[in-house]
Amino acid sequence: MLRNKTYNRKKILIIFICCFLVLGALAGRLIYLMLFQSEYYQEQADALHERERSIKAARGKIIDANGTVLATNRTVCTISVIHSQIKEPEVIISKLSEILGMDEETVRKRVEKNSSIERIKTNVDKEIGDEIRNLGLAGVKVDEDFKRYYPYSTLASKVLGFTGSDNQGIIGLEVKYEEYLKGIDGTILTLTDARGVEIADAGEDRIEPVPGNDLYISLDSNIQKYCEQAAQKVMEQKSADAVSVLVMNPQNGEIMAMVNVPEFDLNDPFTLNTSVDTTGMTEEQKQDLLNQMWRNRCINDTYEPGSTFKIITAASGLEEGVVHLDDQFSCPGFRVVEDRRIRCHKAGGHGGETFVQGIMNSCNPVFIDVGLRLGVDNFYKYFNQLGLLSKTGVDLPGEAATIMHKKDNVGPVELATISFGQSFQITPIQLATTVSSIINGGTRITPHLGVEVKNTGGDPVKTLTYPTKEHIISEETSETMQYLLEQVVKEGSGNKAYIPGYKIGGKTATSQTLPRSAHKYISSFLGFAPADDPQVLCLLIINNPQGIYYGGTIAAPIVKDIFGNILPYMGIEQRFTEEETQENNIGEITMPDLMGKTKEEMQEILKEFELGVSCIGEEGTVTDQFPLAGETISKTSNVIVYLE
Repeated sequence: MLRNKTYNRKKILIIFICCFLVLGALAGRLIYLMLFQSEYYQEQADALHERERSIKAARGKIIDANGTVLATNRTVCTISVIHSQIKEPEVIISKLSEILGMDEETVRKRVEKNSSIERIKTNVDKEIGDEIRNLGLAGVKVDEDFKRYYPYSTLASKVLGFTGSDNQGIIGLEVKYEEYLKGIDGTILTLTDARGVEIADAGEDRIEPVPGNDLYISLDSNIQKYCEQAAQKVMEQKSADAVSVLVMNPQNGEIMAMVNVPEFDLNDPFTLNTSVDTTGMTEEQKQDLLNQMWRNRCINDTYEPGSTFKIITAASGLEEGVVHLDDQFSCPGFRVVEDRRIRCHKAGGHGGETFVQGIMNSCNPVFIDVGLRLGVDNFYKYFNQLGLLSKTGVDLPGEAATIMHKKDNVGPVELATISFGQSFQITPIQLATTVSSIINGGTRITPHLGVEVKNTGGDPVKTLTYPTKEHIISEETSETMQYLLEQVVKEGSGNKAYIPGYKIGGKTATSQTLPRSAHKYISSFLGFAPADDPQVLCLLIINNPQGIYYGGTIAAPIVKDIFGNILPYMGIEQRFTEEETQENNIGEITMPDLMGKTKEEMQEILKEFELGVSCIGEEGTVTDQFPLAGETISKTSNVIVYLE
């Protein structure tokens, strides 16, 4: 009996100890949670009673060289519903589907979905958002938001790029400078009861968004507009597939215009800019078409440069000392290299010519000889020295690299074709950058658009800088190339780009695309001005023009028109030589008085001054004239007279 009592006491003691340990552990856990985890569980408790909605930050503007805003924001609204607060679901479904122009079944699914907050539609015009807000529908939230807006629609579309529904950059400058342009989103915090209904008197806490910084770029919208018009015009006239224009400052690499027509609408970037029928296409095929539409051919695509590359061959030959200006060459219309007969563009040949005449005539045999004199090792040495085999580093995404033969695979035939710009491919931006570096005194520059980043108050945040490399060629060679390329425009194959009063240098090119059997060509012209102190360089490329396709015939005149408009705009004055003054009747005179003169007397006076005339009226005496008597006018002016 005593033994049983002792046994039971032991059992009770063990149970008591176990209970004590369990209670001690629970108490310890409670103390730990209350003292060391209190903040965490307080946050969890608050989260049960807080509802968070984001406020998008305004994206920074993109502003051109003149202060013109090219990319900004528009206020839009996001329409949402909070399921637990809805009192009249049928009214909400009817009103939202009517005002938002949405299918009623789609709206119903979102309204009836049991979630804390459900978006009905984003990027709604502010006027429509205000209309919905004024209805005072319980459970419907209207939050103001921002949508990217491009005031000039298609202008520089492939340069500026666009943003997605999340307001993040997708292509172009928008994605390249995302870290500066994007802001920091804000939030709206509201308190709810246990059922998830917002407490009316609790108010709301707001963390205000921080707007993005503004990006200032070198692109000039006026130059861009004119270049786009010129490119569109020649594309239509020649039924070309596409036209690209690149205008940049060869001294520092600032890009003033970058055109790729046809452009697309930045405010509607997912609609194709062609009349291609997409019926029956897969989503992948449609996406491929969009990707092609968005491509910036100036940096994303490579091509055979043709004769514009002779600038690089000439500079390398002069720098190495294997050719001199007075060297004599002979062109019978072809050159035989190993077993290949390589033709000159002039079937009968140019005969005997100096190196200066060879570049003016764009003679292939002359440049084949220069390339063979250089040899493979020297040619590739200058390719590397000039930066041709690496990317330019332009501040746009997706730059393609030069496609060049491996050095070990280059024999005499390959060397000959490389020397006049065939059998390899480069990007337009690489060609423009390399030529800029040759004509600017020998400094390899980095092409770029970004200049400065400022905050919304206009205070500087960062001045953007880019690497340069000096002495890639000597100043002497650079000056010689300026002279040679001026002769090309003045008296050679690029004469259709000549403008009296301006020293313009340049080079024409006509290259054939692969496969050669397709008989498709690329016509181009690279020009710069003033030739002896280059301030602007322009490269025009016409893809697959129909009919006449020679670069000197169809591309050079377009660059002439571009220079004729942008050089005065840039403040570069015409300075006529005495010869140009006489040949082009340059100068000013004082407008003579024609009032009261008969038609015959008036014509005799204007003939003496070599002025053109337009008559309004058939016979009688002059009753009015324009310009007025005594005004200073150009010798080439046209006079308007009224006869009664």
